[in-house]
Amino acid sequence: MRSLNRKLITYFLAVMLATSNMAFVSSAHAGNYDNNGERPSGGAMLADAVLMRVPMTAVAIVGTAVFVVTLPFSALGGNVGEAGTKLVKEPFEYAWVRPLGEM
Repeated sequence: MRSLNRKLITYFLAVMLATSNMAFVSSAHAGNYDNNGERPSGGAMLADAVLMRVPMTAVAIVGTAVFVVTLPFSALGGNVGEAGTKLVKEPFEYAWVRPLGEM
């Protein structure tokens, strides 16, 4: 039973790591995306909803957990605001606030 739990945790962490890496790489390229003021297509909206929002939500949840774990260190360093912005606010805004299809 213990071996099964370790395997499940290992697989879960591997998937989360792979997903977060994919989301960060995609979001880095998304900053260069410009559709010249045109409305996004249905395909772009679908791709954004499935390929970007779901992984970025997972990244935001993991970022929130990391923020909570590292909060004492951030408080000692005096950068709680910066850590909160980078680990919690920006991923949640990217996942949920921006218009659908605008990557």
